[in-house]
Amino acid sequence: MSKIQLFNTIAKQKQQLIPINDKKVTLYVCGPTVYNRAHIGNARPEVVFDTLFRLLRSVYGDDHVIFARNITDIDDKINAAALEAGVDISVITEKYTNIYRADMALLGVLPKTLEPKVTEHVDEIIALIIKLEKDNHAYETADGVYFHVPSMANYGRLSRRKLEDMQAGARVEIDENKRNSADFALWKKAKPNEPSWDSPWGKGRPGWHIECSAMIEKSLGLTIDIHGGGHDLIFPHHENEIAQSECAHNGVPLANIWMHNGMLNFGNDKMSKSLGNVLGIDGLAEKWPAEALRLSLLSAHYRAPLDWTDDLISQNVKTLDRAYRAMDEIWDNTIEPILPNSIIEVLCDDLNTPQALAELSTLVRNANKAKTSDQKAIALAELLGAGQLLGILQLEPKQWFANQIGQKDDGLTAHIDALVKERVEVRAAKNWARADEIRDELAALCVDVKDGPEGSTWRFVV
Repeated sequence: MSKIQLFNTIAKQKQQLIPINDKKVTLYVCGPTVYNRAHIGNARPEVVFDTLFRLLRSVYGDDHVIFARNITDIDDKINAAALEAGVDISVITEKYTNIYRADMALLGVLPKTLEPKVTEHVDEIIALIIKLEKDNHAYETADGVYFHVPSMANYGRLSRRKLEDMQAGARVEIDENKRNSADFALWKKAKPNEPSWDSPWGKGRPGWHIECSAMIEKSLGLTIDIHGGGHDLIFPHHENEIAQSECAHNGVPLANIWMHNGMLNFGNDKMSKSLGNVLGIDGLAEKWPAEALRLSLLSAHYRAPLDWTDDLISQNVKTLDRAYRAMDEIWDNTIEPILPNSIIEVLCDDLNTPQALAELSTLVRNANKAKTSDQKAIALAELLGAGQLLGILQLEPKQWFANQIGQKDDGLTAHIDALVKERVEVRAAKNWARADEIRDELAALCVDVKDGPEGSTWRFVV
């Protein structure tokens, strides 16, 4: 079994993944707050941890990896959107949850094993807060219940922050009744015109951080193998998850390995709505092949920031063109994927996708050099396997190139096959006029025909 080394943020070094139970490897990643469409920056953790999911499944088996990604369906922004539209929050959250799933599927992201929602875990959240309050880690104020940060002696280990330097999270409102400025909300008492749930502290709703602690415990257990998310979640969100979970369970670790992906930048700036540079996944997919978007998100190491440019995407379109062209020359739809050891090895080294793409180029060269039927079969199988690990090369080559020239198949392949066959026949009959007509028809479809001793073959030219 391959050994997987992952960079652990809390240890600040790579560590070998040693699952608590290798028949039930657990992975949790913080998910979306569903009040609007996702942008391409939101997709980076999805694609990064989807690639890790694929690697874990290849090493431990498809049925032995449990990947949970939550849906935050309680939030101020959700409440505002529902109030503006005059509908229940469920109308907003269901709409954008479905859109989010569709956008991620477009990028080749596999469905998660579990998808817990906050609204389905309010009882567990309340029970966790009660325990924290009982153990003197939480206290009630006029507007809610707060976690008392100084009650945890080693708070700040993940972010390497000192208590005096800390500020409450962006979603925590300033309250003069708080005992410490770093204390953060576990429960928010109800305000007018917003959804609320009954609790020992009156009607209200959960704070942001407590949600993930409760959902992880319910879905995966007290300690999980890997917890992931964006670098921007290290503080305060993940720091506060650790505080809540460890203080509620006598110091039992929440996760053995913490992984964080770097941010996506647009023109060297962080993508943000205020800068007006937010790029929607749906809009990008209208302009570029979805696989090229995914490959672009994997082109830099996941821990590094990534500058998002048209040149980057265009370069990855060409990379996929080369791979699909090599596959097209040796295509056989009966070949099953073989997972290449070269790709698995570099992914096992802290998910080194840039090196994996270099290894993919080697597989493309091998395919182009393949001569015998056995060599071609192995080369194609390894390219298919590499695509399976990376979430690319999921189309038949002719479909990829048809998409590139804006053609829908809808019988196009069969039509071209028929034209090529007729061309062979009319050339044999020396019907040059008809042969010229067919040549022009094929050229209009961006099709190139190659004649050889084994017959005529064709391909799209982009």
